[in-house]
Amino acid sequence: MAALKRIPPRLRPALRIAAALAVVAGTVAVVGVGPFLRGLTSISPATILVAVALAAVATAAAAWRWRIVSTGFGLTLGWSEALTSYYRSQFLNMVLPGGVVGDVHRAYVQGQQHERVDLAARAVAAERVAGQLVQIVLTLAILLPLGLASPLTPLAWISGAIAGLAVAVVGLVAATGRGRAVLRREYRMLRPVLVRPIALIAIAAASVVVVAAHAATFVVAGLAAGVHAGADELAVVALIVLGAAALPVNVGGWGPREAVAASAFALAGLGAGAGVAVSTAFGVLTVVAVLPGSFALLADRFRTLSAGGIIGGRRSA
Repeated sequence: MAALKRIPPRLRPALRIAAALAVVAGTVAVVGVGPFLRGLTSISPATILVAVALAAVATAAAAWRWRIVSTGFGLTLGWSEALTSYYRSQFLNMVLPGGVVGDVHRAYVQGQQHERVDLAARAVAAERVAGQLVQIVLTLAILLPLGLASPLTPLAWISGAIAGLAVAVVGLVAATGRGRAVLRREYRMLRPVLVRPIALIAIAAASVVVVAAHAATFVVAGLAAGVHAGADELAVVALIVLGAAALPVNVGGWGPREAVAASAFALAGLGAGAGVAVSTAFGVLTVVAVLPGSFALLADRFRTLSAGGIIGGRRSA
């Protein structure tokens, strides 16, 4: 951790990109390029239509979650604005390294409108953290009860070990004075949301819809790639892969997702190559599904040019 802090901030994005590319290269070295090509060729117009529909459901639920959190911080957010901005955010997260640039842009735009960039940044951070927490809890709730006879039992044991490690880390952090100060600060940041039970229920429900829609997209990719597994097995593996996709070390989503998909499918007895093929199809489908966000960016650019006098025969000085 100390070594990471010594790295100049300007170099950190490049290091994340290099790490993501290294993971992809390592995955290719293990399984070859065949599974990647298999994933690409499995995509059809029908799978794209389903992915776009599922992305619309997930985006609407996420935008609703953002509105609820923003309200808790005293920031108004219209439904149309939230939906458009969330599509734009997802598109930026997909095409730019790190997976967080879109969220930063979303917070900045909302903050500029209310002249409270700090509150908007807290709202966006709280909304993302809430979604991740629900995803983790949902993943553990589904994986841990798996019986010993299930082919997915290794994934359950690994998930339990990771959860136990996370609890131990939090405990160690809380045992220090500085750690307790950090936890208190985070609690104060989230307090506007945590003190509203109805809001918490709504946020949890919206987050479950988001995770379910993304997992369903993964299942669609798996079925399209011809994986010999049931939709229920694919859905369980999807939860593991979605967790890896959330790591901020990726290039357009590529990186740990493919490596974890290969490992998870191998542990489940489905083959590492099948995991990479499904992950590849899933990655392409998710990018295509958030393309409406690019239209939102173009519309923003058009409005900026128009306001600056470029459109309509006027030109700014």
